[in-house]
Parts: sequence; structure tokens; C-alpha cells
Amino acid sequence: MFTASLEGLASLGRQGPRALAALVLIGIAFPPLGRLVRPWLAEAVFLLLVLSFLQLDVARLRAHLRRPGLILAATAWTALGVPLIFHALAGLAGLREKDPGLFLGLMLQGLASPMMAAPSLAALMGLDATLVLITLVTGTVLLPFVAPVLTQLLLGEALAVSPTALGTRLGAILTGSVLLALVLRRLIGVAAIERHRDAVNGVNILVLLVFVAAVMGDVAVMAWADPIVFAGMTVLAFAVFAALLLGTALLFRWAGRIDALSLGIMASQRNMGLMVAAVGGALPSTTWLYFSLCQFPIYLSPLLLRPLIKARRLPER
Repeated sequence: MFTASLEGLASLGRQGPRALAALVLIGIAFPPLGRLVRPWLAEAVFLLLVLSFLQLDVARLRAHLRRPGLILAATAWTALGVPLIFHALAGLAGLREKDPGLFLGLMLQGLASPMMAAPSLAALMGLDATLVLITLVTGTVLLPFVAPVLTQLLLGEALAVSPTALGTRLGAILTGSVLLALVLRRLIGVAAIERHRDAVNGVNILVLLVFVAAVMGDVAVMAWADPIVFAGMTVLAFAVFAALLLGTALLFRWAGRIDALSLGIMASQRNMGLMVAAVGGALPSTTWLYFSLCQFPIYLSPLLLRPLIKARRLPER
């Protein structure tokens, strides 16, 4: 029974891009599932963090630390540059006054660290997953300290949660996930985790199903209620994703095509779920809609971006 379960999880984990795309369809097609699992959104985010830290390759992590210049530049860009640019552009568009809910959604997207699933998605596309991982880790470690300061400076009273409470919750979620991952690594063993990596990825997909269903359960209802707003926000979600990916790739093209695209993938996949978990899900409806629609480009990216990567538009190092 146990062996069969492992093989079933491993088979699911090997589905890669197709499984991620299927999650989006399932989340939209079965709204009752979304309502059922939504109370578990924060727990799903926590488990996704645990699973990512569980598969951390310490040796490759140390190897990338020998290139501190690239790591520091990428960390500064994703932790400081992205939210500041988001705020500047939102300010130019007057979104704080015209559409406070969308303004909050964009700012939470900018303030968020990269998704913990970004290394796996980068690997699916043949990019440098380790570079993504180390930059993601450094940016995530900074998040509980940087996010409260930037929240106070950039959002003011737009967020219902105080900056101090936000930083405390982020710190608790991240610290708890790291500690649990370390305990599991000790109990299971690094060799066993590596041997059953596909099965771990299968568990990751199941947890992602809970997350995606929770955030996308009402998407069909929202689309039917106001199709024009829905279409506009969908276009915006894809445009922001593409701008972050291509802008980051161009900014770091000096590091080589593979590294530049890897960092582009990392920067474009913002962990808005972590921010939503930290604020307890207390978001305006427009913010929630934008958050839901941002999942489309993230989970469809392995299928959508393969032609871009194969095109070799950036020069090799």
C-alpha cells in the first residue's frame, strides 16, 4: 500500500507543466472545492514552504554563494527594486485614489518575495534552479524585516494589518517552516528525500491544489458578474508578469542568458499567497480578484515560456 502510494505520488510529480496547468482548470471548474479548502489557505502556504526547504540542496547552495555579487544584486532587485518601481508606477497611474483595491493588490505583489515553487518551475524550463533558490532564500529571509518598513512607507493605512504584525507573522511562518523542514530532513534522511524527489513533488502538487482551489474558487463567479473588469484584470496580471520577467532578464543580461532568464522567472513569480496568509486573508474583493488572476501566468508559465527559452533571445555567457 505504502509503495503504491509513493509510486502514485511520483507519477503525479513527474507530470510537471501539465499538472500545474490542470490545477488552474480544477480550481476554476469546481468552486465548491475552493470554498471547502479556503480556511486552510495559510496552512497550504506553510506546507509549500516546508516542502521547498525540505528539498534544499545545501552543497549547491554553498557553491552559488561563491558568486556574491550576482546574488546580492538579484536580492536587492527583488526585495527593494521591484516594490519601489511598483509604487512609482501605481502612483503615476493614480491607482491609490482611483482603485484602492487594485493598488493594494499590486503593492502586495511587489512586496512579496518570490514563490518557493520558483526553483521547481525554473528546473522544468531547463533554467538554473539553484541560482533561483539561493536568491529566493536570501530575499525571503529579508522579507520579515524589509516588508514592514516598506509597508509603512508605501502603503500607509491601505493595509488593515499593522507593519509590526505583518513582520511578526511573516517571521513566524518562515521560521516555523524552516524548523519543520530541518526536523523532517533529519528524520527522513537527505538520501531518502533525494531518492523520492518525484514523490515529494507529487505531494507538492496536491498541496498546490489546495492553494489554487482556495484562491481561484470564485473566479468563474467574478467573471460572470463583471466580464469587462475580469478581462481587464486578467490582461493586467499577464502584463505585469511579462514585464517583471523580461525587465529582470534584460537587467541581468550581463550574467548570461540562462542566469538572466532564471532570475526573470524568480522575479515574476511573486509569493502573494504568503502575504495573504500573513494578513489573515483580510482583503478587499478587488484585491482578492487580482490575487486570484495572478495565478494564471504563474502556473501556466512552464507551458507558455518554453518557446521563449528555446528562442535564445539573450546571448549566452
